[in-house]
Amino acid sequence: MRLPIAPLGVGGDAMTLEPPVTTSAVAVDLTAVVIAVSEDTPVVLVRRPEAGGRAALPAGPLQAEHGTLQAGLRSWVERQTDLGLGYVEQLYTFGDRSRPADDPARGDGGRRLSIAYLALVPPLDTAVGRAPDPRTAWMPWYDAFPWEDLRSDPEPWRARLRSALAAWGSAAPKGLKAARTERVRLTFGDESSDWDAERALERYELLYEAGLVPEAAWDAGQTPATEVLDGAGRPLAIDHRRILATAVSRLRGKIKYRPVLFELLPETFTLLRLQRTAEAISGVALHKPNFRRLVAQQGLVEDTGQMEAETGGRPAKLVRFRRDVISERPAPGVRATATRRGSYP
Repeated sequence: MRLPIAPLGVGGDAMTLEPPVTTSAVAVDLTAVVIAVSEDTPVVLVRRPEAGGRAALPAGPLQAEHGTLQAGLRSWVERQTDLGLGYVEQLYTFGDRSRPADDPARGDGGRRLSIAYLALVPPLDTAVGRAPDPRTAWMPWYDAFPWEDLRSDPEPWRARLRSALAAWGSAAPKGLKAARTERVRLTFGDESSDWDAERALERYELLYEAGLVPEAAWDAGQTPATEVLDGAGRPLAIDHRRILATAVSRLRGKIKYRPVLFELLPETFTLLRLQRTAEAISGVALHKPNFRRLVAQQGLVEDTGQMEAETGGRPAKLVRFRRDVISERPAPGVRATATRRGSYP
């Protein structure tokens, strides 16, 4: 609404007054999702929880002395974890108005934005539970999302989720039942719909909306039901599990068209280790002959002339990433076919 004001002086034009704009203080956090692969397990670097709390991703506020956002992120990660980062890319900006109950900005009239970054590190010292700084630990990301690992039989969680999601769909108002059922089918798959590994974020958000993860109750100021806490995966502080789910989806998609998978490997490696790293990230078992044929056809690696003896069997050739492939074509990623064991259902 524009409010007229009387003319000022002879021949003056009428002025208008805009309604006041309500502003709020905004705090900016820089949050890091640092991923490595240890013993065929994808792990994420977390800060150990204090008594009664939950583990959190490395994070800290943007400060005046930070020349860039990424420089600020690297500074916080090194300060909190004693780990220097290599590959880093911006992931997403999280700033929903409704923040979790343990967000330090909630209740003070402020608004908190979290600018998240994805960082990939080679397997330096990434044994599960052991990290560069005693205040941190490497946590398997499948601890947070047990339903995302289809390399072995997923039946223990599949039956539970199907039953719980079916009940959630049945409880919907009449006009929403069909939409909920279709959403469950698309995100979790069924006999007529394949499992899409890149929908990790959608699956977590669906479980949150259905009240099947404890964060949904905590964020509403309630106590989660016992059955929700049982088998719902390991929660993280604030909305950090949602941030991690975003990183899982991004990385699973990106390995198909960019050579980021090699950022998670040592300088030299065997083809078996490359395959197992791809399986660890995608959460599905891959067809070995097809995988090796794909790597060879795309010219992704080159022979080093060396052998790795510690394989438990025949010595295996050591190869390395052929970096010239980046300039040869626009999408030098690893697209592979899952075996039936890794498909859904």
